[in-house]
Amino acid sequence: MKKITVRKDSYYDSVFLMLATHELKKTKGIREAVVAMATPMNLDLLVGLGFAEAQLSLARPNDLLIALDAETGEAADQAVSAALAIINRKKDPAAGVAAGLAHTGSFASALKVLPEANLALISLPGLHAPRAARKALERGLHVMLFSDNVPLDDEINLKRLAVSKGLLLMGPDCGTAIINGNPICFANVVRRGPVGIVAASGTGLQEVSCLIDRFGSGVSQAIGTGSRDLKDARVAGMTTLLALEAFKHDQGTKVLVVVSKPPVPEIAAQVIAALKTAGKPAVAFFLGLACERQDDGNLAFASSLEETALLACAFASGARDASAARVRIADRVVDMTAIRTRALQEAKLLLPGQKYVRGLYTGGTLCDEALFILHGTLGDVQSNIHVDPAFVPIDPRVSEGNVVSDLGDDYFTIGKPHPMIDPGVRIDRILKDGQDKETAVILLDLVLGYGSHPDPAGACLEAIGQAKAAAKKRGGHLIVVASVTGTPADPQGLSAQASRLEGAGVIVMPSNYRAALLALEIIRAVRAGATVKK
Repeated sequence: MKKITVRKDSYYDSVFLMLATHELKKTKGIREAVVAMATPMNLDLLVGLGFAEAQLSLARPNDLLIALDAETGEAADQAVSAALAIINRKKDPAAGVAAGLAHTGSFASALKVLPEANLALISLPGLHAPRAARKALERGLHVMLFSDNVPLDDEINLKRLAVSKGLLLMGPDCGTAIINGNPICFANVVRRGPVGIVAASGTGLQEVSCLIDRFGSGVSQAIGTGSRDLKDARVAGMTTLLALEAFKHDQGTKVLVVVSKPPVPEIAAQVIAALKTAGKPAVAFFLGLACERQDDGNLAFASSLEETALLACAFASGARDASAARVRIADRVVDMTAIRTRALQEAKLLLPGQKYVRGLYTGGTLCDEALFILHGTLGDVQSNIHVDPAFVPIDPRVSEGNVVSDLGDDYFTIGKPHPMIDPGVRIDRILKDGQDKETAVILLDLVLGYGSHPDPAGACLEAIGQAKAAAKKRGGHLIVVASVTGTPADPQGLSAQASRLEGAGVIVMPSNYRAALLALEIIRAVRAGATVKK
């Protein structure tokens, strides 16, 4: 039997809801359980699971849903009681005290517990977050605003206040930072070093910082700005410019790095001017605009996240200008001959009808980089984050043709955990695309570090195995290409995660850039007639 319980005006964060759902699924007699906010997408999900629309018609986005498919009415009632107990524990301050955490009822009382605090991390519904952020700024604290859906006017006003006080407002929608070596939210354990990063993209920051670590250097500070900081002229890059000014005077920062999706031209000009006058070597990566910029003195423009890290490390090791930095990295650039050779080997295992790439991404900037590489050559790649509406799929949940999907986009995450935390949405897509006889390549990113799933590789292995088995049963071969963003010091372990993937037949590339290039060359080989299976 199916049972739905609605608790009006009860907001809970997506991570807590995910944990509650997993806990209920362990309950005896429960076939399916969903604890979620009543967002339109979640309502559609429940209808798809067989729950009656009539039971859901009065639910609103701020309402909490407990949806159960139970073997008996008694099992359903027991599960509802268990869910309410979990919710009540969430509200119980004593639970936090027992775990060594201090729970307080107000911002002022929190400062009494920790008077030396200089940073506030805020994660509230978008409409309520600005008030809390303003309180923190007025008390002289830097702010990391994790919340999304914050009104633009509030962001502008908060950043103006922050700049007037010489404080950083990281966000809204900022999920990554490394402050004095401490990873905050979604971040990795990287070596300390001379490179200061300012990024308007979370997984872009993670990829660059991890590659810097891998290439032998380290990070002084990594500041997230929120996605609108550089792409909306009204926000005017306030956090980016303030962070660069701080890095200019920071003795521990010797190299500056800026990572962003394409900024508006007038803000890009201001950022470039700030980098040129900082008196320190710098690397800028504006995704999609690399070909329009030329190196200038000690300012280098990178064409990929990987090249961003390489150039930063070259500067950190003593290169005096961009030309010298490029000489130092010349032997580390991508070997396209090797990639094309591997692509041809893989393409020859495919059936003639296997002709499409399906990119299933959890990281937005990693997805953007792959889309830029694939669409730039193939010309027909769809994506839910494509800037051209002509290439945005009608239904982002369905793959048709060449597709690169950002599964961390708001469409998939409103009221649900991000797929870096709960990879369920990607697992479903791996299975679905693996059943599609036209799929040639599944392209994946795995992002390690704090905040991410404890075993992202392991979570995908069963689905990858089933997808590969389905292709083999049809007489074909499914190619799975992945990159792993992480370091050996991350809780999940870089080598352990890569080894698990390779053991399942996944081709693991050393960067997202190279993974996307391999996927591209496989599809190009297919189009050139490389498939030989009949």
